[in-house]
Amino acid sequence: MGAAYFYHLTRAPLEVTLPMLLGKARQAGWRVAVRGTSAERMAWLDQKLWLGPEEQFLPHGLAGGAFDADQPVLLTTSPESANDPHCIMTVEGAEVTPGEVQALERVCVLFDGNDGAAVQRARDQWKALTQAGCAAQYWSEEGGRWEKKAETG
Repeated sequence: MGAAYFYHLTRAPLEVTLPMLLGKARQAGWRVAVRGTSAERMAWLDQKLWLGPEEQFLPHGLAGGAFDADQPVLLTTSPESANDPHCIMTVEGAEVTPGEVQALERVCVLFDGNDGAAVQRARDQWKALTQAGCAAQYWSEEGGRWEKKAETG
């Protein structure tokens, strides 16, 4: 059974934090689906990942290609991921279900701490997942480095 990790972004933006978390997931040998709510935002993340430092290159693809099933990291807006992930990372408040949390190694919910609506959406997701019996951790970078602030389950 997996767990949901909530990442409250207050210092580093998504395009900095996401590659760091993807690198850790890949080091664990996991295939990852990055789930968002808009195709435009997924295309933007795709460009950011391609333009990252060469030594930190993350092989990935944007959903809708011929080789989606082969991608170690797949950027998608669909709840169905063709790459059979071990981990889902959600952005933009994308939906995640208790069943996904329980079936996968990990679910990561990344949200912008400077956006009140995003913070409220993350709170709602935390409540729904923990009430459904999912283990969860809340991480904040507010103090300058990532610190675990809460844990359930």
